Amino acid sequence: MDHVDRVLLERLQQDATQPYAALGQAVGLSAGAAHERVRKLRERGVIRRTAADVDPAAVGGGVLAYVTVDSTSWMGDAAESFAALPEVLEAHIIAGSASVLVKVRTSTTQQLQDVLRRLYAIDGVSGTQATVVLETFFERPVSPLTAAADQD
Repeated sequence: MDHVDRVLLERLQQDATQPYAALGQAVGLSAGAAHERVRKLRERGVIRRTAADVDPAAVGGGVLAYVTVDSTSWMGDAAESFAALPEVLEAHIIAGSASVLVKVRTSTTQQLQDVLRRLYAIDGVSGTQATVVLETFFERPVSPLTAAADQD
């Protein structure tokens, strides 16, 4: 992956609806060449999907919490159990005092409490600890340009 690919990725993360002509102009390529580059990035799995960035609060997901999950056994085989809870947006096996870290969105703290009960019911889970987010300063996607600078 070269600098042109990284700039294309950065631009697509800002607005994936940009025409290929605009993408190509940004990197000094024709629309067709930009389209071909993006197609190859998709084929290689660099671009996993294209999605809309939805305001969570506007669709009933105003309560954000990060939950650490303690366990009595290895949780690496429990991915499907976590994925079965629609309020769980992310689940990560982690190192440290907890086994799993999950990102949860609900519309109320009562619904969050229900999610905590359902997490606790997953086989091997021995406890949970939730941290409720009061305000988000910012969220950003991975920067292909910053990642490239870190590798140099």
